[in-house]
Amino acid sequence: MFVTVDMSRLTVAASVDKMEHVLRICSDMGCVHIEEYGNFEDGIGVGHAINSNNANSVSTLLTKVRGANAHYSPNNVKGPKSVSEVQKMINSGFEEIVDQGLAFADAVRDAEAEIESKGDQLALLRRIEPLNIPLELLTSTDSLEVYVSESAKSKTLYNTIVQELGKDVEVHAESNVIAIACLPKHATDVQLILNNQSARAIQVPSGVGSPSEVISSLSKEIGKLLITVEENSALGDTWAATHGRDLVIMEEYLTREDAIFTAPTLCAVSNQAFAIDAWVPTENTSDVMSALSSIASHVEVEEYVEDHHHAGDEGHQHTNPPIALDNGVVSEPFEMLVDLLGRPKYGTFDPTIMLMMTFPFIYGMILGDWGYGLVILMLAKWLGSKPFAVEPIAKSAITILKWMGVWAIIWGIIFAEGFGFIWDGSVGASGPTIGIIADFYSWTFETFHVPETIATLTGLTGLHMPFHRAVEGHGLQEYLLLSIYLGVLHIFTGFIIGLSNVYKAHGLAAAYFEKGSWILIFIGGFMQCRNMVSGYNELFEFQIWTAMLLIGIVSLIIGLAIFEKFGWVGGIIMGPIETIGLLANTLSYLRIMAVGVAGVKIAEVSITMGWELMWSGDIISFIIGLILFVFIQIFALGLGILSPSIHAIRLHFVEWMGKFYDGSGVIFNPLGGRTLHVEGISQSTGQ
Repeated sequence: MFVTVDMSRLTVAASVDKMEHVLRICSDMGCVHIEEYGNFEDGIGVGHAINSNNANSVSTLLTKVRGANAHYSPNNVKGPKSVSEVQKMINSGFEEIVDQGLAFADAVRDAEAEIESKGDQLALLRRIEPLNIPLELLTSTDSLEVYVSESAKSKTLYNTIVQELGKDVEVHAESNVIAIACLPKHATDVQLILNNQSARAIQVPSGVGSPSEVISSLSKEIGKLLITVEENSALGDTWAATHGRDLVIMEEYLTREDAIFTAPTLCAVSNQAFAIDAWVPTENTSDVMSALSSIASHVEVEEYVEDHHHAGDEGHQHTNPPIALDNGVVSEPFEMLVDLLGRPKYGTFDPTIMLMMTFPFIYGMILGDWGYGLVILMLAKWLGSKPFAVEPIAKSAITILKWMGVWAIIWGIIFAEGFGFIWDGSVGASGPTIGIIADFYSWTFETFHVPETIATLTGLTGLHMPFHRAVEGHGLQEYLLLSIYLGVLHIFTGFIIGLSNVYKAHGLAAAYFEKGSWILIFIGGFMQCRNMVSGYNELFEFQIWTAMLLIGIVSLIIGLAIFEKFGWVGGIIMGPIETIGLLANTLSYLRIMAVGVAGVKIAEVSITMGWELMWSGDIISFIIGLILFVFIQIFALGLGILSPSIHAIRLHFVEWMGKFYDGSGVIFNPLGGRTLHVEGISQSTGQ
């Protein structure tokens, strides 16, 4: 749950004639990640894709199904089908059904392409229509050059050509269009005149008759093509509504089959035998051994044990296992955020559950408005009703959005903020006074207090529920302090995780100098600054925290010089610089307060400019105020979804995960992929 799934190395060898059978077993198990063979030796190389009638038919049908899916974008909202049902579809002529859908799509594409081409011709014809000259006369021949151009100075251009070339040319100008016919010997002169007047050449489309006649003909043809598009689009939509689910299911099934037929290109193959080098989750090894032992001549599984050496040590070349994550249904959607930085290195901490807890928490702390939180929840509910919501990525994103809405509501209740109004009934509150709400906040204000000892240590003596985070003397200071304390706790947790990761990988010494030094610097530096801000000590007064800070810096220099291979000069230079960077990381959490207060003030604008104007007395003011209120509220909501998300992600990806995360892991990708729409193939472990 908190670490990556344990992996074991699988080695399989068998005769070549059993290759497809072995690969199919691996695919059906759904937990065998095959490593590509790359150690070429005499007589041994990579295999070739299986070439059989079945393989060729699968490849052909898969190409067609993917084309249909790309055009119609269907979804499967009714759940999976069994393998036997899918095979029955194939045997009963599913390819002909797909061909029918592709025919509708091709008819639409061809008609749209022709409409676009004819539309371009129409645009040109409308430009030269004022000339009213048959198109066949506007085309150059061997004995005559014809130029058609467009210019705002067509009359000046006409006069210039007539004066300079006289009777050697024929010129006709109407509106901004001019047509010039001349002998080839005058072609250069005509072109120079046109260029000097900045005339734009018009490429006359081919055809016979006047532009008006051709325009009429083309318009009729485009009308017929539009009917073709409409008819085939309707037929295609009806077809997709009937067969869309089967398309999605079929693509998954055929993709798995195609993976089996192309998998020999990953294997080591000789004339007589083949070998597979693969990874399987350790918990699945007994099942894999049992399934393969009856068909393969050699099956060996060895649990992976990472060497405890430091990165960069010579003589330690090894292949790291692919990374599978094992999270429950509640936290699994947040794997999408983890994968944005790459999978964690094998054996290290999986931050998915932590992200599930802290990302929406920080987002809600920034937005902090229960009204906007309700809107976000309704938005997530609406998106969840759409057909695309069944796709894994969309489902994960919608789940995360729901968590964001819930925490925005929770913090909005704490702040007593909803749609930019203050709802606690206190003096200066901008929201309507509702008795039960005012009574609730009176009770919370009197009941919930920070314990005196903690309040004295943290400076949160004025923290109540609710507190007005954007009002000085009524919660602004507490909001600022909470942002800093949250940042300190968040970063400290990151360092502890990093310490654990390095200890497991490289031992105690490396863990202390690489991460323990940072923990000493962080604690010592924070307490030194905290005591100064609280008035206990001067900033540079020597304390026990000063000693901890200095020991940490010296340890960091040693860690950079020896364990990180910076050398002593690099360590001495970079140590203090990195220490200052840690201060910037901590202060970065002030963005929680800054962005949160900015959001409150934007929402307040909707009240002062819109809401208050609505009730100023006349109908005009009401309408203008309503428009302003709704517009600014929509703007505040859009900004409230986007801006807090960006800042919350940055605090996690940069300030927090930068202290422990190595996203160099390769995603665990078992042969055949993960089954979503086809039953009865495999039950794979964490993906």
